[in-house]
Amino acid sequence: MRLCVSVPCFFGNMSFADAVRKVKAAGYDAAETWGWQGLDLKESRKALEDCGVELFDMCTSEFDMTDPSRREIYIDGLKRSCEAAHAIGTKRLITQVGPDTGKEREAQHEAIVETLIRAVPLLKAEDIQLMVEPLNSYVDHKGYYLTTSREGAEIIREVNDPYVKMVYDIYHMQIMEGNIIPNITGELDTIVHLHAAGAPGRHEPWFGETDYKNVIAAAEKAGYKGMIGFEYFPTVDPMESLKECRRIYS
Repeated sequence: MRLCVSVPCFFGNMSFADAVRKVKAAGYDAAETWGWQGLDLKESRKALEDCGVELFDMCTSEFDMTDPSRREIYIDGLKRSCEAAHAIGTKRLITQVGPDTGKEREAQHEAIVETLIRAVPLLKAEDIQLMVEPLNSYVDHKGYYLTTSREGAEIIREVNDPYVKMVYDIYHMQIMEGNIIPNITGELDTIVHLHAAGAPGRHEPWFGETDYKNVIAAAEKAGYKGMIGFEYFPTVDPMESLKECRRIYS
């Protein structure tokens, strides 16, 4: 399984180009980031290419899919995010679905599915894959709608297109539902990326309730061939923390 570094968690206090050089120096060949709006896309792409580091993904500019009245805003933002993805050189975008509006969950679920179905022709035309992310609402994202991988997988299966898949964030799902290995292996048809952090705390993966070596082994045995992205806030020097991750989980 390839390993990936979430740049803002480790090197958020420097330019993206300098952060990419740090990623390479730590022994990694893949990175991901969050918002693209503040990046110099041309300079960032040059740094990635010069270092031989793949930008696996970044986030969309808009996250609101639960309210159908905001659908056009989401789609317009997705168009701009696809353009930015081409400019920086990535073929994947991560999206959130937005807040729980207070309406019936069935209606919000349907609104998300309809927005994603509406997005598919654009994603196909741009050849960009969109990855939907369930998050925890107990600690980090209070009020967020999509908080279980079960519903995330249902949404992906209803959209039923390879350009729309799911990010399974092990940290978030450990907080919300546990049962990590059976859920990953049972939803593998919908998952194209994994995120990792120790829970509780969102620090190094070897801290907390989850045995990541067992999770990785089970995912690979079930046929997972994607990346696992380290998206945690280190408790020690970021370079030392990343090197230890590579030693343990490579």
